[in-house]
Amino acid sequence: MPDTRPRRTFAVISHPDAGKSTLTEALALHARVITEAGAVHGKGDRRATVSDWMAMEKARGISITSAALQFVYRDHVINLVDTPGHSDFSEDTYRVLSAVDSAVMLVDAGKGLEPQTLKLFKVCALRGIPVITVINKWDRPGLSALELMDLIQEKIKLRPTPLTWPVGEAGDFRGVLDRRTGEFVKYTRTAGGATRAPERRMTADEVEENDAQVWAAAVEEHDLLGLDEADHDQERFLAGETTPVMFASALQNFGVAQLLDLLLDLAPEPGATAGVDGSVRQVDDEFSAFVFKVQSGMNNAHRDRLAYARVVSGTFERGMVVTHASTGRPFATKFAQAVFGRETTSVENAEPGDIIGFVNAQALRVGDTVYVGDAIEYPPVPTFAPEHFVTASAGDIGRYKQFRKGIEQLDQEGVVQVLRSDLRGDQTPVLAAVGPMQFEVVEDRMTNEFNAPIRFSRLDYQVARITDAAGAAKLSGMRGVEVLQRSDGTRLALFVDQWRAMVTARDNPDILLEALPAGGS
Repeated sequence: MPDTRPRRTFAVISHPDAGKSTLTEALALHARVITEAGAVHGKGDRRATVSDWMAMEKARGISITSAALQFVYRDHVINLVDTPGHSDFSEDTYRVLSAVDSAVMLVDAGKGLEPQTLKLFKVCALRGIPVITVINKWDRPGLSALELMDLIQEKIKLRPTPLTWPVGEAGDFRGVLDRRTGEFVKYTRTAGGATRAPERRMTADEVEENDAQVWAAAVEEHDLLGLDEADHDQERFLAGETTPVMFASALQNFGVAQLLDLLLDLAPEPGATAGVDGSVRQVDDEFSAFVFKVQSGMNNAHRDRLAYARVVSGTFERGMVVTHASTGRPFATKFAQAVFGRETTSVENAEPGDIIGFVNAQALRVGDTVYVGDAIEYPPVPTFAPEHFVTASAGDIGRYKQFRKGIEQLDQEGVVQVLRSDLRGDQTPVLAAVGPMQFEVVEDRMTNEFNAPIRFSRLDYQVARITDAAGAAKLSGMRGVEVLQRSDGTRLALFVDQWRAMVTARDNPDILLEALPAGGS
C-alpha cells in the first residue's frame, strides 16, 4: 500500500572537514535512528562515523562514498543523502545533487566560504536546487556572524536570510536567538556530542544574568538584520535568490533539531520531472526512477554491486519488473535495499523522493532510467572535466583478466573515467580523474577487491574537451593533443595545458572543442 506521508530528499554538501558526516550522524540521532553518534576523528573508544564504511574512509577520516539514510520526523519521511566531502570527489557529489530536491550547505565558521563550498553553490544554482546554509562549529573561534553574512552575499550572490542568530561570538556559544519566535534557545553541551542535546527555550525576560550582555548584543544585530531586508521569503528561497541561514554545532548536536524543522517547513517536496524528449512524469504517474550512483565492495564476504536510484514517480514494489530505458530490456527488482553505511535493509515499497538500491544490478549504469508503462528517459548525469590523467597497466600480467574486469567495473561505477584508443590498445587504458585521490581509490580497490595489482604512469595532460569524429581526425596529427574515447562513446581531446587548448580552438574554429562542467580542486 502506498506510503502517503510527505517526503523531503536532500543532500549535505560542504568543503572537506566542515563537519558534514558529523551533521549526518547528529540528524540521525535526533530522529532516533541511532542511539549514539560517532565521530570521524574518533579518539579512544569513540566509534567511526556510521555513514563512513570504506577502509580508506576509516583510515583517513574522510567521506569518499555516498550514504543514504531514511528516517521519519514529525510524520514526514526524510531521505538524507550524505556526499563525499573530499574536494577530489566533487564529481560524485554532482551525481548526488541530481537526486535531491534541496541541499544543506555546511560552512565552517572559522574558515568561511572555501573553494569547494563555492563550487557546490554553483552546482546547486545550475540545477535549480534551493540551499539552506548552516554555519557550523560556532562553539569554536571563528569569523563574526555579520562577516559571514557579507561573504555569502558577495561571493555567491544569494541574499542570506538568517532564521537563527548566535548569542555569543564564535568560541563563546551561549545559544541562538530564534528570529521567528524571538526566543532564546540555550546551548547545552553533551558528553562528546554523543547524545541529543537538551533544548531550553526562554523569552527575553527569562534570560539569565550571565547571558544578558551577549543576549543584548544579539538582539541589536537582529534588529539590524530586520532593516537590511534579511527576513525569509519562501518564493525567493525556492527561486534560488536567497538562502536561509542558521547557526549550529553539529559535534555538540546543537541546532540540529531546528534544522530538521526547517527542512520540513521550507524545503520543497518531490515534483514533476521532464524526460529528454520533453515529456513530463508527474509524481503520481506510473513508477520510474534513475540511477545516480553505482557502488561495489560493500561486503567483503562476496562480490556485490548496488545501483542507487532516486524514485521519480509512482510506487515501487519489490519484485516488480521494470524496463531498462537504454536497452529496452526487462529488469527484475526482486532484491532492493535501503543502505546507510554498511547497514542494509530490504525495501518492500518506495515513493517519489525515496532512494533505493538495486542489488546485483550488473546492467545498470550511472544516469540510466528504469520505468513501468509509458516509456520515459531522464537526462543523463553530466560528468566533470578531468584534470589528472594516468595510464594503467596490470602489475601482474598473470592477473590481467582480473585487471580488465576491475577496470571495467570501476568505470561503470564512475570511480574514474576510462579512456581508450586504438593506438594505446586495451591493455593500457588511460584513467581520467577530477582529483588525484581517485587514483588512490582505484589502486586500493584493485588490490584488495579484485586481487589485481595495478601500475600507473602519469601523463602530462591537464585539459579535456569533447570533440567528434571529424575533429578527432584533424587533431590526430597535432602536437600536445591526444584523442581518446570514453566507454559511453564520447571522444575527449586531451591537451597539455589551457594555452594549447585555447590556441587550437582559436586556429581551428571548425573543430568541435566543447568544455565539460568544471571540477577539480
